[in-house]
Amino acid sequence: MDTTYFGRKFGVMVFKDSFTGNILHKQYIKQESNQLHFACIEEIASRGIKIQAIICDGRKGLLNLFEGILIQMCQFHQVAIIRRYLTKNPKMHASKELWELTLLLSKTDKESFEGGLSNWYTKWVDFLNERKIYESGKNRYIHKRLRRA
Repeated sequence: MDTTYFGRKFGVMVFKDSFTGNILHKQYIKQESNQLHFACIEEIASRGIKIQAIICDGRKGLLNLFEGILIQMCQFHQVAIIRRYLTKNPKMHASKELWELTLLLSKTDKESFEGGLSNWYTKWVDFLNERKIYESGKNRYIHKRLRRA
């Protein structure tokens, strides 16, 4: 399921069967909400269609909304989020390595990716935890964007 916007106030929310390619539900919207996603999934299920899993954009609260249904954040959206924080051409070595690992997301299995991410984190944990102490006494992480990615 995903929503594409055409301008700020007009979008189309689409729910597609990944096996057949058929559109299960389409709705024109002004603004998407988790309640709207939930209502659409209920409408599809009410027609007797068994929903085995959902792939979505990872909108806040959406990944925990559907009890009893497997749900995964779309790999395209995962990469897009990381790209926003790192850019396509990162400068720091830790960022470069994370970006290279990110590009493997859709080309590898879960265990291999998680292993690579764990190894990356172990290697860079001290760098990620570096903080700057300000005159006010507050301290903040130095590499905020990398931590967010």
